Amino acid sequence: MPARQSTTTKKRANARAVLPASVDVIIEPKPGRAGGVGGDVRRRAGRGAGRGTGRGAGRGAGRAPVDFGPVAPAFQTAKAAFVAFLRVECGLSVNTLRAYSRDVDLMHAELTEGGARAVETVTARQLVLHVAGLRSEHSMAAASVARHLATIKVYFRWMRAREMIDTNPADALDRPTRWKNLPGVMTPLQVKALLDAPRALDDEPKPRPARAISAQDRVLWLRDRALLELLYASGLRASEVAGVSNSDLIDTLGVVRVTGKGNKQRLVPMGEPARAAVQRYLKECRPVLRRAGAMDEGRLLLSRTGRPLERVAVWQIVTGHAKAAGLRDVHPHTLRHSFATHLLIGGADLRVVQELLGHADIATTQIYTHVDGSRLKSVHRKFHPRG
Repeated sequence: MPARQSTTTKKRANARAVLPASVDVIIEPKPGRAGGVGGDVRRRAGRGAGRGTGRGAGRGAGRAPVDFGPVAPAFQTAKAAFVAFLRVECGLSVNTLRAYSRDVDLMHAELTEGGARAVETVTARQLVLHVAGLRSEHSMAAASVARHLATIKVYFRWMRAREMIDTNPADALDRPTRWKNLPGVMTPLQVKALLDAPRALDDEPKPRPARAISAQDRVLWLRDRALLELLYASGLRASEVAGVSNSDLIDTLGVVRVTGKGNKQRLVPMGEPARAAVQRYLKECRPVLRRAGAMDEGRLLLSRTGRPLERVAVWQIVTGHAKAAGLRDVHPHTLRHSFATHLLIGGADLRVVQELLGHADIATTQIYTHVDGSRLKSVHRKFHPRG
C-alpha cells in the first residue's frame, strides 16, 4: 500500500508540471452544461457576468443564466478529457475545476463562432483575438484576464503533451502584466465591532417584525458568532470554514484541521475566543439546528434547515453582520486579509503566515507586507538616510 501511495503522489506531481507556477483561482458560479453543436454552454451570472472575480461570490445566485453560445462537438470531447485530467491526475479542488471549465467553455464558444471545429485547427491569431476581446467585449478585470489566459495555456500545453496537436498556438500569448491591488483590511476595532454584531434577540436594539420566533432564530446568533470568530482567528477562506467538520476540531490542542485548495490540509490555531465561541455553539445551537437523518454530513456549521452551511451563505452572513456593524465592503476574505496583516503587524514571521494561510507561494503572502504601513515607516526611519 505505501508503494501505491507513493506512485500516486509522484503521478500527480508530474501532472501538475503542466500547470502554471501560480494557479490561484476563485470561482463562485457553478458551471453549466454543454450540449451538441446547437447546445448552449451556460453559467450563472454573479456580480458582473463574465468577469470571473471572486468579490461577487454568491450574490448572483438565481439570476438568469448567461449563454456562451453553441460549441462544436470536438471541443466538448476535448474539454471533458481535460477536466478529467485535472480532477484525477492533478487533484485540483472543485472550485478550481469549475474555473477551468468555465474559461474553456467561453473560449470554445468563441472559437466555434469564429469557424473552428476541432482543436487541431485552432490558430494563434484566433486565440489572440479571443484574449483581446476579454477586456473589450466581456469587461473582464486584469486579474480575470490573467486567470483566463493561464487556463488557455494549460489547456493547450496539455493537448500538446498528449500529442493531440502538432504545435501549441498558445505559445504566442504573453501573460499580461497587472498591478497587484492591496487587499482591504479592517482595524482591530472594526474587527471587534463585526465579531460583536451577532447578538441574542433580547439584546437587539431594534424590535423584530411581529412573527413567530422559532427555536432556531433564538440560537442562530451563536452560529454566526462562531463563524466570524473562526474566519478571523484562523484566517480561513469561506469555502474552508464551510467545509470544516466536527472531527476537524482538535480541542485538546486548540487547532482546527483545514482542507484548502487542491485538498491540501493544514492545522491552524483557533485562539481562545474562537474556541469558546465554537464550544458554546456546539453546546447550545448545533443540537437545535440538527435534524434527524444525518442531513448535516458531519459538518460543523449548519443552516437553519439542518443542512451544511454553504459558501454562499457564509458570504451572506458576513456581509449582513458587517452592514449591521456599520462597515462597508466587508466580506469573508476581508477577515482573512485582516488576520494576515494583524499577524505581521504583531511581528509574526512571513513564512509562518504563509503556512497558516495555506499559500503555496510566499509571493502571495508578501502582498500583506505592503499593507502594514506602520512597519514600512519604521523600516524607512531606521535605514533611510533621511528617515
